[in-house]
Amino acid sequence: MEINKVYPENCIETLTRMPDDFLDLTLTSPPYDDLRTYNGYEFPLNNIIELLFKKTKPGGVVVWVIGDRTVNGSESLTSFKHAIEFTKHGFSLHDTMLYVKNNPIPSDCGKRYRQAFEYMFCFSKGQPGTFNPIMQATQPGKSFKSFRITKVGRNDLAHDHVVPAERKVSNMFFYNVGTSSSRDRIAFEHPAIFPEQLAMDQIFTWTNEGDLVYDCFMGSGTTAKAAHVLNRNWIGSEISKEYVEIANKRLTMYVPEICAAA
Repeated sequence: MEINKVYPENCIETLTRMPDDFLDLTLTSPPYDDLRTYNGYEFPLNNIIELLFKKTKPGGVVVWVIGDRTVNGSESLTSFKHAIEFTKHGFSLHDTMLYVKNNPIPSDCGKRYRQAFEYMFCFSKGQPGTFNPIMQATQPGKSFKSFRITKVGRNDLAHDHVVPAERKVSNMFFYNVGTSSSRDRIAFEHPAIFPEQLAMDQIFTWTNEGDLVYDCFMGSGTTAKAAHVLNRNWIGSEISKEYVEIANKRLTMYVPEICAAA
């Protein structure tokens, strides 16, 4: 199967042609709720999950970026429904991360707080084979009093603990959205892109150089661009001819051979 290519077709077609145990990572944001019809495309969730499980390598992961719409005054729970379906098909819910928007679109949210996050579910086929954690600096060498939990409760006379030089970031990731989320103006011809840095962070975390990254709903090509920058291989599916053209134009700036193949 040809890699580093956007396939202009339903992702079911692309997945069906893949060998089993082929993908290291799938990173995507699927259409959901009132976007379930995607440029004429019906969204067969269970078929997609079943194929993703077959085509993902043991130790591979799927990062599924999804939120919930409010319908008739109630959140749809679509995100949780998707998570349950993944686990029914054999995936483990390895991590639940939050994609928090620094600058969410202003809206009248009524009697609720502004919606500023989406879920990033990390589903794994067995234990993840690769984990390259993003680290943040702490205050190296500083000592402070920590606590030991005992059968009778907290012990305030616990030992000193030396703060390490760095630690893993939390599972809350903060990104700008909109026009500050990419330098590629053409990307914003697509109505719902996710930030480039989100794709960079997830691809870096769950894959190594040379691994294969897939996006079922390639859209404007964000996953492909991030994979290329990080020296990973990639494949994308995109049923919308309009979005395929956007992705290929964008990727040509980074992968010139796309132009000849498109």
